Amino acid sequence: MTRRTHAALAAALAATLTLGLGACKNDKSDSGGDAAPSSTKGPGAESGSIIGGTPAKGGTLDILTNQDFAHLDPARNWTVPHMDFGTRLLYRTLTTFKSEPGAAGSEIVPDLATDLGKSSDGGKVWTFTLKDGLKYEDGSPIKSADIKYNVERSFSPDLTGGPDYAVQYLADGDKYKGPLTGEHLASIETPDDRTIVFHLKRPVAEFSDTVTLPTFSPVPQSQEKGTQYDSRPFSSGPYKIESYDRGKQLVLVRNTNWDQASDTVRKAYPDKIVVTEGIKGGQADDRIIASDGADANAINMPWMQHESVAKVLPKADVRERMTAERTGCTDMLYLNTAKAPFDDPKVREAMMWAVDREAQVTAFGGPAVTDVATSFLPPSLTGGEKADPLKIPAAGDPEKAKALLKEAGKTDLKVSLTVSLGDKTRAEAIQQSLSKVGVQVTVNTVDPSAFTDTLGDTKNAPELTINGWCPDYPSAATFLPFLFDGRTIKEKGNQGNYSQFRDQATMDRMDQIAAMTDVNEANKAWKQLDEDLMKKAPAVPLMWQRRPLMVGTNVAGAFGNSGFAGMIDLATVGLKDPAKGKG
Repeated sequence: MTRRTHAALAAALAATLTLGLGACKNDKSDSGGDAAPSSTKGPGAESGSIIGGTPAKGGTLDILTNQDFAHLDPARNWTVPHMDFGTRLLYRTLTTFKSEPGAAGSEIVPDLATDLGKSSDGGKVWTFTLKDGLKYEDGSPIKSADIKYNVERSFSPDLTGGPDYAVQYLADGDKYKGPLTGEHLASIETPDDRTIVFHLKRPVAEFSDTVTLPTFSPVPQSQEKGTQYDSRPFSSGPYKIESYDRGKQLVLVRNTNWDQASDTVRKAYPDKIVVTEGIKGGQADDRIIASDGADANAINMPWMQHESVAKVLPKADVRERMTAERTGCTDMLYLNTAKAPFDDPKVREAMMWAVDREAQVTAFGGPAVTDVATSFLPPSLTGGEKADPLKIPAAGDPEKAKALLKEAGKTDLKVSLTVSLGDKTRAEAIQQSLSKVGVQVTVNTVDPSAFTDTLGDTKNAPELTINGWCPDYPSAATFLPFLFDGRTIKEKGNQGNYSQFRDQATMDRMDQIAAMTDVNEANKAWKQLDEDLMKKAPAVPLMWQRRPLMVGTNVAGAFGNSGFAGMIDLATVGLKDPAKGKG
């Protein structure tokens, strides 16, 4: 599409869709600054509302996607939308996000645990008690030792890709290499089958939020299959895997040993869920818009392509099946600081001025569904305020960038940019931006299912990549440390710090903020660190996006959950008429 066509689309969207930046997993009040209220109308269904009403029990829900799952093993699952899929359908965690539209979706509620945990020793010890009568798919009991075992698995060097919170927070975990060699972690105690006690290196006030992550779901040691566990996790949730043909189809059926009485979050409306993978381009969008036959029972994953929104707006009946939910995520151009030329701070500063962020917004569907990012922290983690410490024009300043490159003695640079297949248009926009300052960019695309693992190989990582980061729960502590703390970098399975940024002053300040007991003081310190990092330029913030969500005509109970970065909440989605969704 040409820039003019994008501009026309943006104007049409702006007239219909007026969503603010809003919070993904922070700002539970959902107010202040640039954050729009949850009642702001989207392109059809009201933002914060439930599309299709309340589902009926039964039938087959179809999920259409262009990608296979990166990981379903809960020790390795750390990617939107796969965390949503895993923790809503296949396994439960100690706590979880409430299943409600709007700001309430960021609230934390008990899941396997009876409450949000009890802290002691100034927040360094956390104790959780499991609900009574919890069972796996084969009817065997879920025990506290199973949660301990999965947390231990997250330390295993062979089981890469998962959340790092246990590694960062648990005492005596620095040299631990997981349970596959027979060793166990002393900082997790299970005095009985229903009690689990975590001993932390330092106080963590939001540990109740931390245990929403898949790391804190149960895996019995008897089911251990190493890396093969990815293909068949043992269910503690409402569904179990009937079949899984990688890259083609995943079929879930009911876990008859899941007890609704123990689960206040998941409703498990469909009898079966069929995920069809490998659907290219906007074909899934087109099928759901048309809603012919079985596609009336379908949703897409992860979300509708922004280019497809223009097909929806002229049709009032279709608009009613679409909404665009806000996220707390920031998309960035990561600069690999571990190799030339981006080991030079002056070259990195030049990139800040060279990138045309308006072109990124245009490539992603226009300003009605995307906003130019002016800082690493999204407004949802800065009290709704849009921080802009460097005051760089949204379209960049090529002359300033060229002057900085000349000052660094680096002209006529040649670099590679690796992106997921769906981000090729955005990569080409970066390529065009940098060509204006004398930087030649070669664009490489990777299949979405392999993208995370490709970037996680630090020795072979590209000079540039486009990716995003969302907070795992409402705290800047789940954002900046994972992006820019050099101690989180792994040789294989590296996540978050794709810039491979190692800066001692930054790490020291992160430790100081982590030790703060005053939440307001810590929030101010994170904002200041964000400003300091913008000046050091390990990455270029590009945009803050929203999720356009589309469902078939027979789908009900659909809404974007702010706790899962605006994804459709799979805990409560189902069909209006199950008889039309048999499969």
